[in-house]
Amino acid sequence: MADRDKLVAFINSYLGSDRTKDSSQNGLQYEGAAEVKKITFGVSASLECIKRAAACGADMLIVHHGLLWGRSQPFTGPFKRKLEALMKGGLSLCAWHLPLDKHPVCGNNARLLGMLGAKNLKPFGTYDGETIGFSGTFPKALTIGDIAAALAIKLDAEPLCFRFGKEKIRTAGVVSGGAARMFDQAVAAGLDLYITGEVSEPAQEYARESRANFIAAGHYNTEKPGVLALAGLLEKKFKVKTEFIDIPNPA
Repeated sequence: MADRDKLVAFINSYLGSDRTKDSSQNGLQYEGAAEVKKITFGVSASLECIKRAAACGADMLIVHHGLLWGRSQPFTGPFKRKLEALMKGGLSLCAWHLPLDKHPVCGNNARLLGMLGAKNLKPFGTYDGETIGFSGTFPKALTIGDIAAALAIKLDAEPLCFRFGKEKIRTAGVVSGGAARMFDQAVAAGLDLYITGEVSEPAQEYARESRANFIAAGHYNTEKPGVLALAGLLEKKFKVKTEFIDIPNPA
């Protein structure tokens, strides 16, 4: 069993929440039980995710995409139903957005490169003044097909590939989620491949015109690794039960 506030304080400190500019309100977003025996983890605080967390006896739900994004919102419709489900289930809701993208150990982007066997990871990719991604080098040259196949297996994804760059890939930059707009930063850095979650309409022709490689493996899929890594850390440190709530989403 863990104290809710001590647990949240540890994660805030570990992920450096107070040092990260973000549109998300990172940390505790809804206060539930003071004592935590079981934590569930998910990518987004959907109503389905909240209901499943409550149904499996959790005291806390930790997600990447929370409910509070820096603007006021009336307690109506789906938002109201989510709050009601949290209250009924006695759940605390916590969210860590950019801090869980950029962390060098538990972060989505470092974990994705690690899954692919990349080494020599370095911070890469600036978003709203924050460097949130990583680049890395593969010990052995890979093809885009090799990398797409690995992502398909490890993330249960169906990667979309634009193959206009080098056939043999030694370097890659990763920014998870909806970061197609940052593709040009990978090209400017001379990286052989850029990996993100969502694709945007201009990405294909930018890849062709820049003679670059691009993979979109899904916003949801590229942001599972961070919460899974955080679950492992908290289970070991705080001796709490953990469970990942997977709600597959190809987008």
